[in-house]
Amino acid sequence: MAQRRMGFRHVEAFRAVMLTGSMTEASRRLHTSQPQVSRLIAQLEAITQFPLFDRSGSRLVPTQDGARFYHEVEAAFAGLAGLESAAADIRLFGAGRLSVAAMPRLAGGLLARSVARFKATHPGVMVSIHAGDEGTVYKWIASGFCDAGLTMLYGTASSVRVEPVLSLDCVAVLPPGHRLAGRAVLRPEDFEGEPFVDAPVGNPLRVRIDEIFAASGIRREVTAEAGLGAATCALVAAGLGVSLMNPLAAHEEAKISPIAIRPFAPALPVSFALVFPPLAAQSRLVSAFSACARTVVLEETASLGR
Repeated sequence: MAQRRMGFRHVEAFRAVMLTGSMTEASRRLHTSQPQVSRLIAQLEAITQFPLFDRSGSRLVPTQDGARFYHEVEAAFAGLAGLESAAADIRLFGAGRLSVAAMPRLAGGLLARSVARFKATHPGVMVSIHAGDEGTVYKWIASGFCDAGLTMLYGTASSVRVEPVLSLDCVAVLPPGHRLAGRAVLRPEDFEGEPFVDAPVGNPLRVRIDEIFAASGIRREVTAEAGLGAATCALVAAGLGVSLMNPLAAHEEAKISPIAIRPFAPALPVSFALVFPPLAAQSRLVSAFSACARTVVLEETASLGR
């Protein structure tokens, strides 16, 4: 006949008796019957091959061996409590690390505010924000140096995995008091002969602008080029020309630069998207941050689509 092995129920019953001093109270704590507790203690004594209690009437007094065994039981339960704590830490991403990237405006704006909200509910996660130009951000993501990124796309990005969040249309930005500011919607023909502050040659936005104006047969009078929205708006505000840009940058810069913003047609869409390494499996930590960032982006850009 196979020898009975010690199980968790045996140890749990013994610990309950030690803590309460009574089989009856132990049974209440374990939500079972007193005979079942007595049976488990008897089985445990048979397994250990030494008595755990001296029985004096209704009183149970632990034997010296029983007291030594209880010390080991408490150490084991402390270990279980440690495992529960470790599991909770893992569940809440304790001591996790996350690297995220974006171009400067997004890194200092939407991405930073996404990180702040995420940290409010996951304080144990260390988050690093990296800012670079578009090409550098994609290299960081594609190589796995960064776990996720927030970007604006005017076309495709084949080197990374893209999850679009929303699409908005680019807008026209004009110097204060410009003659075109009185129009409800601006079209390519309105820019005929107008000084134009353009995106750099090769920039995805520049490529799309070139296509739209070429289709309309309109040549732009490019007076300056700028890769950052802040520089574009500063040049426009200084009267060097008009421009087309993403609506987020335009509305943020309008708070500090005297510019006018008008809708532009035909539509020149820009997609706000989360990007990830193309092959790596997405962790729970990255998924949780992405959900948070998506919510922040949708909330903060809601008024721009109106």
